[in-house]
Amino acid sequence: MTSDDNATKALLRRGFALEYATLGWNVIGIVVLAVAAVSARSVALAGFGLDSLIEIGASTVVIWELSGSGEDRQRRALRLIGVGFALLALYLLVQSTIVLVTGFHPGHSPLGIAWTAVTAATMFALAAGKARTGAALNNPVLTTEGRVTLIDALLAATVLVGLLLNSAFGWWWADPAAGYVLVYYAVREVKEILSGEH
Repeated sequence: MTSDDNATKALLRRGFALEYATLGWNVIGIVVLAVAAVSARSVALAGFGLDSLIEIGASTVVIWELSGSGEDRQRRALRLIGVGFALLALYLLVQSTIVLVTGFHPGHSPLGIAWTAVTAATMFALAAGKARTGAALNNPVLTTEGRVTLIDALLAATVLVGLLLNSAFGWWWADPAAGYVLVYYAVREVKEILSGEH
């Protein structure tokens, strides 16, 4: 076995580890966010829990793709991740619009603030690891899913800012307004994936 083979196997192990860490975090996150969302009656926290489901799906796709090989498998995996991005954009658009139109005012959520702060830091670190590992492996699926994780991190940061502004100043509209920025980013990723630019 050559040193290149050993390096590739090490990178694959790292890729799997990053995806399993993402999966585990998001499974726990669904439970924590459900508790926080119910206690604060927060649409944003409930929506962020749905985003965690999308991230679980994307990580599962990458684990499946890393377990095999071939361009056809990569194309199918990229399409599935593209669907995940599209669902995320749709969810953000609908949630942000409903919250703004109805003027829904969530309660304060110390648990939600703590969880989204730690989640943002964790997801930024995982996204960076996936970007580096995907580039080293020349694997567009892992690299693209790293962008899903990056959006998850940005969404966590956005929800965190919204929760903090709501808690400190009563600015309930801050979170849904920022959600529209992420809609643009997610739609752009879908276009690139479906057009074969990845």
